[in-house]
Amino acid sequence: MLSSLQIENVAVIQKANVHFEKGLNVLTGETGAGKSILIDSINAILGNRASKDLVRTGAAKAVIRAAFEDVPPAVLDSLEKAGYERSEALLLSREITAEGKSTCRINGMPATAAVLRELCGGLININGQHDSVGLLNPARHEGILDAYAQNGAEYQAYYAIYRELVGVKKTLDAMITDEGEKQRRIDLLSYQVQEIDDAALTAGEEQTLESRRKVLANASTIRDRIAQCYALLSGGDEAPGAVDLLGEASNAVDAAAQLDGELSAGAGQLLDLYYTAKDVAADLIGRLDAYDTNDAELDEIEQRIDLIYKLRRKYGDTVEDILAFGERARQELEMIQSSQERVEHLQKEQRRLYTLAREKAELLTQTRLKAFEELNKRISDTLDFLNMPGVRMTLRHTRGPLASHGQDSIEFYISTNPGEAPKPLAKIASGGELSRITLAIKNAMADKDAVPTVIYDEIDSGVSGKAASRIGEVLRQSAEGHQILCITHTAQIAALADCHLLIQKNITNERTYTEIHPLDENGRVEALARLISGDHVTELSLANAREMLGWSAGK
Repeated sequence: MLSSLQIENVAVIQKANVHFEKGLNVLTGETGAGKSILIDSINAILGNRASKDLVRTGAAKAVIRAAFEDVPPAVLDSLEKAGYERSEALLLSREITAEGKSTCRINGMPATAAVLRELCGGLININGQHDSVGLLNPARHEGILDAYAQNGAEYQAYYAIYRELVGVKKTLDAMITDEGEKQRRIDLLSYQVQEIDDAALTAGEEQTLESRRKVLANASTIRDRIAQCYALLSGGDEAPGAVDLLGEASNAVDAAAQLDGELSAGAGQLLDLYYTAKDVAADLIGRLDAYDTNDAELDEIEQRIDLIYKLRRKYGDTVEDILAFGERARQELEMIQSSQERVEHLQKEQRRLYTLAREKAELLTQTRLKAFEELNKRISDTLDFLNMPGVRMTLRHTRGPLASHGQDSIEFYISTNPGEAPKPLAKIASGGELSRITLAIKNAMADKDAVPTVIYDEIDSGVSGKAASRIGEVLRQSAEGHQILCITHTAQIAALADCHLLIQKNITNERTYTEIHPLDENGRVEALARLISGDHVTELSLANAREMLGWSAGK
């Protein structure tokens, strides 16, 4: 439970240290005194969004600290898994600077607002006036039944099958296209595969063809240069060639080497050059036939290069790209042509999953219908006690298409007077009736909720007299199992408090200061008298206040 709350420089609250008790804690005060600031502070300490506007004007930062006792085991387990110290006493703190920066701590260890929200959200449940208005939205009714039914296991079992069913359907939808489009795709892929196969391309072929085309296009020039080189090497009738000259040079140096041994190496080198030049001349004369003009081969190469160029414009920048495109087209074609078998398999799987999902959805439906029967009885009993004996609630339920939440369409209908047909809450309930219906639902679900502290922000809105007294009694009953914090303007509820806190606003030196005071018996008498008669407290209102406190003490 929440044992204390320290607030510094939060809006109109300069500094406050509030202690709460077990049971029913009531907070009263004039409109605008700062009760909403208290709720905002608690929201902030739980990691919810906090604006820099929360910081008091002129202050560098706002500081909020909250101490908890008897922390639920589930929260302690979550904290321990996250690396925080396990302790029955828990201290949360949060600072918000005027620039909007926020720092959080859990038992002194750093945390983020998101971590606070995830790990400590189960400490306090805040029910504001918007909860009553939210009850008018049918979309929230299913969630109420699920929370009461505690049907998380049934929902997860259904949702797992539903997700699998959605995945299969998505695959089928992608495969089952328009038959005309499918046939057009088959025709195109077949043509592309055939065209690439007929070309019989090989990797690196284009470079080889280009090289051969260059040779054939310049064959005459190559032959002339080879013939010239051969003549220079071999010589003719009029002059010796390089081969003969190298031979003579080699013989001359060899003769000199007979006289000077150091010339032997030079003689050997010249002899090697002679044989090399002779071999080159023989090789060149042997190659001349390879460069005979061959117009037919050149035409074939030109046609082949032209074919590759056309394929490149369609399928890729290189021969390798064209081959890769052809392989992808072949695989797609095979997949489409063999897809009918896969479609039939997926359709069979879809039928199986749909049947199973319907079964799981029906189990989920039954948990909700059973929950409504039990919840409705408890709500009716509470509403009867809250001075709404003629109220009759029914469930408008239909089974529809499968969706992420199941197959159910759910809405609460209500009849507030005997003989009247039930109608949607939005068309029937007044503000006061909504407050009581909300409280009846919260009270009925109290034993399903492991949250130790519950805050009611003006749950008595639109209610007075006997109905207000009954609301107070329901709150006191709920406070036997939960710590209840209730912001109220109703004396009948405040009189039943185990702890009464007064929120006061004062103006000093043109600055607003809000203070929160625990009240003793005399303070409670005066606070109740003000709730009864406003600013003009009379002896009669004081007597009424004492009587109410005496009556509540005897309850």
